[in-house]
Amino acid sequence: MTFQDLNLNTPLYNALDDLGFTVPTPIQAEAFNVVSSGKDMVGIAQTGTGKTFAYMLPILKNLKFSTQETPRILILVPTRELVVQVVEEIEKLAKYINVRVLGVYGGTNINTQKQAIADGLDIMVATPGRFYDLALSRVLQLKNIQRLVIDEVDVMLDLGFRHQLINIFDILPERRQNIMFSATMTHDVDEMISEFFKSPERVSIAVSGTPLENILQSRYNVPNFYTKVNLLSHLLKDTDTFNKVLIFIGYKKLADLLFENLEKHFHDECCVIHSNKTQNYRLRSIEQFRNGDNRVLVATDVMARGLDIDNISHVINFDTPDYPENYMHRIGRTGRAEREGSSILFSTDKELESLEKIENLMNMTIPVIPFPEDVNISDELIEEERLVIKERNNPIKKDETIGPAYHEKKDKNKKENLGGSYKFKIAEKYKKPKTRGDKNYNKRNKKK
Repeated sequence: MTFQDLNLNTPLYNALDDLGFTVPTPIQAEAFNVVSSGKDMVGIAQTGTGKTFAYMLPILKNLKFSTQETPRILILVPTRELVVQVVEEIEKLAKYINVRVLGVYGGTNINTQKQAIADGLDIMVATPGRFYDLALSRVLQLKNIQRLVIDEVDVMLDLGFRHQLINIFDILPERRQNIMFSATMTHDVDEMISEFFKSPERVSIAVSGTPLENILQSRYNVPNFYTKVNLLSHLLKDTDTFNKVLIFIGYKKLADLLFENLEKHFHDECCVIHSNKTQNYRLRSIEQFRNGDNRVLVATDVMARGLDIDNISHVINFDTPDYPENYMHRIGRTGRAEREGSSILFSTDKELESLEKIENLMNMTIPVIPFPEDVNISDELIEEERLVIKERNNPIKKDETIGPAYHEKKDKNKKENLGGSYKFKIAEKYKKPKTRGDKNYNKRNKKK
């Protein structure tokens, strides 16, 4: 099957020719007629299979020219980086079409975005939070939205966007087409589909958890963090083999620590992205890595989900992710567009349980590579790897017998603390107020 079989219009064919695309990916071929029909659709496909074009090709084909100022297509994505990337992909595809595209996300001046909205647009790409803020400000009118696309919905739910998505569903027009794409089908995703979609048609390409066949997977058994750093530095010295390396690590703090250690050996070759970095810093890091200015990019799972960067030679999993689906998304960054890729996993003894879940999901065993003899095994541990000793200077005593320093309270210190009722008990006993100011004393006695 080729793109000619989809009966696209001439402007789209010209754009595809410029991009050098002739054959649609399976998700693009399967989703085209469903999206074109106007039915609600749920697409399940692995990362890197061309999901953006899968929904944009039929949308752009059927999007007629209009001078109206309010958006007709809304595309929601989980991160700012994905907003920028999706806008770029749409602009490539709509190169010969008169269509206005705007990307909005948090962390930037909202007034500038309000002005851009007032100038008019056809397609809006947004993160849920900033879109909802703009909708509440009344500057963004939603009455003409015909199609809602939610991309990487599983990531959105992982990031806690469920309530924002529900609020967005409530303020959008009821008569609209819902299109959802996800790399994994989870209970939360299925629950949202059942609640808000109307008899959706499901398009599933490849079983969730099945690795891409053109990715060579391997792993090392490594005892601790700093030994992993030593092994990683050893591998990265081979610049010809490891020419474009994406390194995944689970936490922001450890991402910074790893970046600092790599900078000592590979100065100006490394960059890092995670959610604590500024927007400009993150975009610059991605662009430098994409252009080849930096050979190594250190990233957390959330920040790198869905990023489309070509020709990544290796994905290195510096840690073993707790959720096997995250491993699938990580390795999906390499071996894209039918190219061969390579994935390497570092695992400690504590991570073997997570490794077992990954191998069970893929129904395969990741082959182990012998640890290089010339790599130093470090004894230094990071805080997360050290044993936690509670009350280090005050260990729990096994002998709980009372020591010689113990003594009983004196009788005067055993008296009951009567609190505020004490003065009334004294008044009852002596028939007169113990303290001045008890104005109710005489009134109570008269009643008696």
